[in-house]
Amino acid sequence: MNSFNPLRRSLLRTGSFGAAAAAFPAVQYAAAQSSTAPSPSLGVFDVRHYGATGDGKTVDSPAVNRAIDAAALAGGGVVLFPAGTYLCFSIRLKSLVHLHLELGASIIAADSPRPGDATGYNGGTYDAAEPNDPWTPYQDYGHNHWHNSLIWGEGLHDIAITGQGLIWGRGLSFGANRGARGDYPIYVAEQPGVGNKAIALKNCRNVLLRDFSILKGGHFGLLLTGVDNLTIDNLTIDTDRDGMDIDCCQNVRVSNCTVNSPWDDGICPKSSYALGYSRPTRNVTIANCWVTGTYQLGTVIDGSFKKFAPDARVYRTGRIKCGTESNGGFINITVTGCVFEGCHGYALESMDGAIVEDIAISNTTMRDIVAGPLFVRLGSRLRGPKESTEVGRIRRILIDNLVCYNSARTPCSILSGIPGHSIEDVKLSSIYVESAGGGTQADGLIVPPENEAKYPDPEMFGPMPASGFFLRHMKNVELSHVEIAAIAPDARPAFHLSDVERADFFAITAPRGADGVFSLNNVKDLRIGWSRAAADAAIPAIDHKML
Repeated sequence: MNSFNPLRRSLLRTGSFGAAAAAFPAVQYAAAQSSTAPSPSLGVFDVRHYGATGDGKTVDSPAVNRAIDAAALAGGGVVLFPAGTYLCFSIRLKSLVHLHLELGASIIAADSPRPGDATGYNGGTYDAAEPNDPWTPYQDYGHNHWHNSLIWGEGLHDIAITGQGLIWGRGLSFGANRGARGDYPIYVAEQPGVGNKAIALKNCRNVLLRDFSILKGGHFGLLLTGVDNLTIDNLTIDTDRDGMDIDCCQNVRVSNCTVNSPWDDGICPKSSYALGYSRPTRNVTIANCWVTGTYQLGTVIDGSFKKFAPDARVYRTGRIKCGTESNGGFINITVTGCVFEGCHGYALESMDGAIVEDIAISNTTMRDIVAGPLFVRLGSRLRGPKESTEVGRIRRILIDNLVCYNSARTPCSILSGIPGHSIEDVKLSSIYVESAGGGTQADGLIVPPENEAKYPDPEMFGPMPASGFFLRHMKNVELSHVEIAAIAPDARPAFHLSDVERADFFAITAPRGADGVFSLNNVKDLRIGWSRAAADAAIPAIDHKML
């Protein structure tokens, strides 16, 4: 057993270089820092000792990879990035290696090749995107490749990236056929040598990511596929595509993170077919996170918090979403204590056969969101092997203690299955939603299209006939202690139900639309009780009626 193994174990256990450094005398630590030779006996591998300059001009990834190789060869250890700027192409992780970025250390993604170039402007390229046939048709380009990243690892165990440093994906692509944003050039993701993710891990276990920041993370700040026993804590991600994608992962803890992702999703569990089989994302907690889509890139990391102009062409996505890739499923997921600002609300989606069940969401605040606070969609895109892909299920969803201020007029919260496939066993409680209002009486008569296979987003249905909740193709749904309010008068009913079986409304407060509070269409076994919105009622069946 190598003499530094106790230190390595301490590092992996605590996730803190500073805490682990205290495990050996300060004089030894100082000597290790000032030494001109590597100090493998201490388990610390300073990248400068392996040729890294940290000057922001020299490509340092060869030196960084030498330090990682040395740590792995020694049985594991800490690869240390002292304060400095490290310009890099692909950094290749290995098992039992812990990257630690000191405060003041930045890893910057070197420029990718532009269209027609063989190398990037820094004289190199990223590792090639590995083939993933025959599974590539079932996900978009980014989900099928991991090696074409700034930092990547495959088939590894016991790895960590920690520290208060910065990872800046300056030279990464954020996807093909998309124009430049701000001062960032266009890199075509499919072009050989282009990098398009900040950190990508495939089929790994026992992974810790803590304390660092990601600026402009490419297509994904984090793409984590088939990663088990995963901890993500106290990250700040300020980016122009997805913040973090947690795909086909199990036993995951995400906590205390800030994600600003105006053009795409913030925290995004997925369950794609990228591994060549359906694997659910299971046993996940997301706690105490702030997601937003309202701030200009870089201003969350630098603390200036500059908002986009109201008329800026920005999606303001920034949300927590399970989907859209949804072959395997989402099982046993808990989200609690999260804050949404200037973005979309929650989304739970099964489009490709996923089983979505046992989901608990609690203690959420939302402000200035651009859609309704909830979007739950069971659809039938069925992107997967034809012989094994069929419509999935969504069931046992509990959401409580949610307050939402100033949500967009349209769409409202939407929970919709498709004909013959209902969303089941949903309980919504202790919810207050204040929308912008302004809906008309004519809006209340709209019948939204089914769009069974269309890409799922709240806007897919167009204008909605309800100011609060649109519920369609559902079975066993309960709303209790729910209040709907509107800043401007809204002539639509607060609740629209269509093809709903066994619905309970208890202690409901909502403004009355021009024709009533409830629009009821093919509803069976309806109960309303102790509500300000409507008189108590128990109705076996009702169709095309307003209450």
